Amino acid sequence: MDDRLLPVLLLLLGVSGPWGQGQEPEAPSEALPEESTGEEAPKEDDGILVLSNRTLSLALQEHSALMVEFYAPWCGHCKALAPEYSKAAALLAAESAAVTLAKVDGPAEPELTKEFGVVGYPTLKFFQNGNRTNPEEYLGPKKAESIAEWLRRRVGSSATRLESEEDVQALIDKWDVVVIGFFKDLQEEDVATFLALAKDALDMTFGLTDQPQVFQKFGLAKDTVVLFKKFDEGRADFPVDKETGLDLGNLSRFLITHSMHLVTEFNSQTSPKIFAAKILNHLLLFVNQTLAEHRELLTAFREAAPQFRGQVLFVTVDVAADNSHVLNYFGLKTEEAPTLRLINIETKKKYAPTGVAPITALSVAAFCQAVFHGEIKPYLLSQEIPPDWDQRPVKTLVSKNFEQVAFDETKNVFVKFYAPWCSHCKEMAPAWEALAEKYRDREDIVIAELDATANELEAFTVHGYPTLKFFPAGPDRKVIDYKSTRDLETFSKFLDSGGDLPEEPKEPVISASEAQANSTLGPKEEL
Repeated sequence: MDDRLLPVLLLLLGVSGPWGQGQEPEAPSEALPEESTGEEAPKEDDGILVLSNRTLSLALQEHSALMVEFYAPWCGHCKALAPEYSKAAALLAAESAAVTLAKVDGPAEPELTKEFGVVGYPTLKFFQNGNRTNPEEYLGPKKAESIAEWLRRRVGSSATRLESEEDVQALIDKWDVVVIGFFKDLQEEDVATFLALAKDALDMTFGLTDQPQVFQKFGLAKDTVVLFKKFDEGRADFPVDKETGLDLGNLSRFLITHSMHLVTEFNSQTSPKIFAAKILNHLLLFVNQTLAEHRELLTAFREAAPQFRGQVLFVTVDVAADNSHVLNYFGLKTEEAPTLRLINIETKKKYAPTGVAPITALSVAAFCQAVFHGEIKPYLLSQEIPPDWDQRPVKTLVSKNFEQVAFDETKNVFVKFYAPWCSHCKEMAPAWEALAEKYRDREDIVIAELDATANELEAFTVHGYPTLKFFPAGPDRKVIDYKSTRDLETFSKFLDSGGDLPEEPKEPVISASEAQANSTLGPKEEL
């Protein structure tokens, strides 16, 4: 998935990600016991092999298909994954699948984490046929069935061979979304492309056939990938270009686009797919689903959707549900529903309708077209300037007073961009307050903070929390990123040197596109 996309719907789910929480590592692990001279057999914990630097080689020799989770004992995401990982092992064992699940304590095995490029926890690597040179990393949902299905598709076929009309119909009837490749020659390269895509598309079921009577049954005369679904149009065809062959990227975009409902309700289950859809424009209808007059608007919203298929993703947000983070991100209050907002998840620009008009299919379509034609300008979120914004040692900035304060030519301004829920921001807060107190009598120095989840700036975008920037006095609007240790002593050295400090190891930062992510377990935790 494109890294630029992921942010947005994440935002929907969390005040960050376009549409932010990690734990910090604890003290280093105690020294390992001295190595034993003999080769030891791997231990087992709840169906999972427990491996070390000494036993990994043995496990790779004994198991032709081996998934290894690199975890840290203090990692919250790893603790949440543990029962799902064990359940996946049980599912596969019950099927006698030729695959084994294992785990490695990363902090206790630094040689292995370095060898396999582990930079966060949990990281899952899949090894086949004893090859430890190029393991495949698992990037799918951290749920038992998803992990098990991903592994099934690697040790077996990723698509079911269909020999008759009855086979095809049975598969279509069983699942909400089914993708079937109709290929006249199953030895062609296009089939390999199709099967490669099927390995990772865990939310769809795949089949393939070369039977002439099945082609005829579904009205096909040439190689075609067909998506069957129990909603909207019911079917979407992707003919294979015989000149250029089956393009993996184009097919992937086609399947993602057409497997989505024309209108998707935003919630924790749908948000991953919304953000993975690779459709840059998201149109949101905010409604209160408890009100009949609001529910009636959904029909008009749906009627406008087909003409924008693939260009705009239509999403409904229920303001009566637990979606306050979405409202906050768009600067909305519950009582403002029903209303529309459009966001481009690449540029992060947000748009609102001008004036007041009823929500109809025509008005919805007209709003989209007005945005695309540049007739509506994007808006920036800003809180109101607090009356006492400059009364405390730490000055309070919002979008509306940021330019005036940060780029004051007579002041050296040090700003913390934070998120209210960010653990790293909370941890450094006492040092920031102490810094402001230390320099409160200096007329040329301002220590300030800005809630970056509620205020947006034209000058730059904040990508992680906390972000610290220094705006030295002068007319050239210079901005210096602070990337050193977050303590009073180092902050003071930085200020006293006019913003010049040798760069030291970075303190932890919660990414605005990952924090409070829409996945069940959230982002990996940093080493």
